Amino acid sequence: MVGDAARESRPRVLALAGGVGGAKLALGLAQCLPADDLTIVVNTGDDENFHGLHVSPDLDTMMYTLSGRYNPVTGWGIQGDTFNCLDMLKEFGVDAWFNLGDWDFATHIRRTQMLQDGATLSEITDDLSRRLGVAHRIVPMSDQRVQTVLDTEEGALPMQQYFVWRRAEPKVTAVRYLGTDNARPSPGFTEAMDNARALVVCPSNPALSVAPILAVAGVMDRLKSFTGPRVAVSPIVGGDAVRGPAGKIMAEMGLEVTAVGVARLYRDFCDYLVIDRQDAGLAPKVAAEGPKPVVADTIMESLEDKIQLAKEILELLP
Repeated sequence: MVGDAARESRPRVLALAGGVGGAKLALGLAQCLPADDLTIVVNTGDDENFHGLHVSPDLDTMMYTLSGRYNPVTGWGIQGDTFNCLDMLKEFGVDAWFNLGDWDFATHIRRTQMLQDGATLSEITDDLSRRLGVAHRIVPMSDQRVQTVLDTEEGALPMQQYFVWRRAEPKVTAVRYLGTDNARPSPGFTEAMDNARALVVCPSNPALSVAPILAVAGVMDRLKSFTGPRVAVSPIVGGDAVRGPAGKIMAEMGLEVTAVGVARLYRDFCDYLVIDRQDAGLAPKVAAEGPKPVVADTIMESLEDKIQLAKEILELLP
């Protein structure tokens, strides 16, 4: 058991995350920090309604990962889940292109019930996380609706339609975050920005996972003036994303698909950028953009990899 003096000496960390890469590092941080010393703020720009249910893919991925229930093969969903409900919907003629497992359906049913009863997304996330045995605090970026929409050669596509239905194939010309002017940071997010001593931006898609969080009204100004160390981990390794369409989207929007490009995007709210060892040669260019480069192994395959990267990040904090 951590004593009061030891607990006080540990950093209080605010982590921003979305997607599988974000959940991996969040798990590593959770293995290294007491529950009271870590708040994980999760992107909700991906949230959608499927089959009459409110689905929060990134929140669910984070809950399942930290509870040990996630599917290690896909990185999303629940290990061992079945898809009987989805198969039955298809028999009824439903275009069920978004995969939802049977256990996963229960999460969305309960979330939707609670929303209809007047609970906020923050309250629901806290309740579901605790019931799944998650000790560390997971909070949505906002309790108000925000929708990530990609402008493509096929027209405007909400994020899930672009990413899942169209398999991230259409060329992207711009990404918009609808509703951010009226959205406020969730209470847990606000509290963490007030009290945290360090900021960690997990290796998540810059346009689809990190930018929606930053777009919520007032957040960017708060992070620019954040007084503690601010550390980000590049999701781009060796000239492409570790997984997902981050590299493709950056290239189509005219951004450099390297750790240097990430440094350029994050320089206003980032003091350190952790880059992979295979990109060590880019360190001088990263430094020229503003963030101090830190070279580490950022590919997280095992739990040990996740913990080791988390430890190296925490060593940067006072």
